[in-house]
Order: sequence, then C-alpha cells, then structure tokens
Amino acid sequence: MGDERNDGLPGESPGGPVVLDGGERRCVQLLIELRRLADRLAPGSVVHLIAGDPAAPIDLPAWCHLTGHDYLGPVPGGGTPVYAVRISATARPTRRDSPWRSAAG
Repeated sequence: MGDERNDGLPGESPGGPVVLDGGERRCVQLLIELRRLADRLAPGSVVHLIAGDPAAPIDLPAWCHLTGHDYLGPVPGGGTPVYAVRISATARPTRRDSPWRSAAG
C-alpha cells in the first residue's frame, strides 16, 4: 500500500490532511488503496492523494461521483500532482477488489 501519514489519528487533522502517496502507480491501484483508506477514516477527513498517473484528474472525480465522497480538486504546489478528497458520511459502498464498481450491482 502507499505511504499514509498525518500528525494525528486517522480521521483527525491536527496537522492537516491524511496523505496517500501513490507515486507513479496506475490509478486502478490508487483507487483500491484510496477505498481501503476511506473505510478507516472519519467522515469529514481530507485525503491528499499524490498521483503521477495522468488519468488521476479524470478517474478521481469520477470515483468521487460514484461513491459520494467530495472531490476537492488539485492542491496547488509543484512537482507530482496532488488531489484532495473529503470523506463523506453518506458514501455509497463499492466492491473491495474493484472500487470503481458499486457494491449494489
């Protein structure tokens, strides 16, 4: 799994968002990792996903639309792109092994 870090407990943000460093992994793997992380975080938590995959700015908003999490967009800065997602209390479940598919269907 990618590197995850923040200064507090999962779901708490005393030092800022939880960071998931996806490096250069493909978005398919990143969504699996993000889904796993989202399951452990409290609603309202913000995740900063570091993602070098060029599909990330397309796949992340689509995944958020599917699940109900809030896509906050790119985080300003330099280097590898970073995208922000806020964990929703009313997120719709997806399949564990393919988080781009609804668990209902």
